[in-house]
Amino acid sequence: MRILDLGKTLTGLALLMATGSALAECRDEWICVDAVNEGGNIEFHARNLGDFPITYTLKISGPRQLHIDGPDTVTRTLAPKQAQQAMQLKSAGAIGNSGYRIDYEWTVGDKDAIHDDDHVYSLPYASGTLYRVLQGYGSRFSHTGLEEFAIDFDMPVGTPVHAARDGVVARVVDGNSEGCWEDGCGRYANFVVILHSDGTTGEYYHLMQDGSLVSAGERVWQGQRIAYSGNTGHTTMPHLHFAVYRATDWGNTQSIPVRFQGTDGIIVKPRRGGRYQAL
Repeated sequence: MRILDLGKTLTGLALLMATGSALAECRDEWICVDAVNEGGNIEFHARNLGDFPITYTLKISGPRQLHIDGPDTVTRTLAPKQAQQAMQLKSAGAIGNSGYRIDYEWTVGDKDAIHDDDHVYSLPYASGTLYRVLQGYGSRFSHTGLEEFAIDFDMPVGTPVHAARDGVVARVVDGNSEGCWEDGCGRYANFVVILHSDGTTGEYYHLMQDGSLVSAGERVWQGQRIAYSGNTGHTTMPHLHFAVYRATDWGNTQSIPVRFQGTDGIIVKPRRGGRYQAL
């Protein structure tokens, strides 16, 4: 979670109040939160710096005398290059030495995305091949809650991974080499995130180091080879984690049930232990 602790930047806030300038806090190349003096009130604006929609959650916290115009937490979607007012402090006098702070997180995608349930996905591997499902929908080991509709395919490191649906590559990480099961291991995952036309994302995780074949901004087509599977991140063995997601709050995503086309017909609910051949 990113913390913008304005209570510790009183000199900057004094300048803000005196000149009407802005204080900006940016998270990597994706999002900035600006504090702007507007007629004695402090407005907080979120800016999407990237080329893809993002959903962010922003929260302000502090002592009881802090006067917030509206809720203290908001979750909204920002279009590419868009900026919007997220919240406002109604009285500049509330700043003082209050030590209030802004917390925020983000993820790619639209929180109001309506999935195209008529779409049938390809299995995320080469035509004619088949792989065993380690975890299907609702598997109790780790596919619950936000991950209920994710699928883990048993794949050796270096197996070609193919796009399950058309889209535009939004994020790629492929520089990690480590896989482990302890808390915090998720930060070592290599992955590809593809934004679909309906605002959902298809996400391919645990890829091998330097295993991506696509770059952010590239359009890909259903069935296209996009990466090689691996064993990076929060994992106990080599496999491919695939799911379709809708953005939610605090940088999270909710998995969505989808249907796949196999050689034996439509797969509605991939089951643990099942072996499905790609068409």
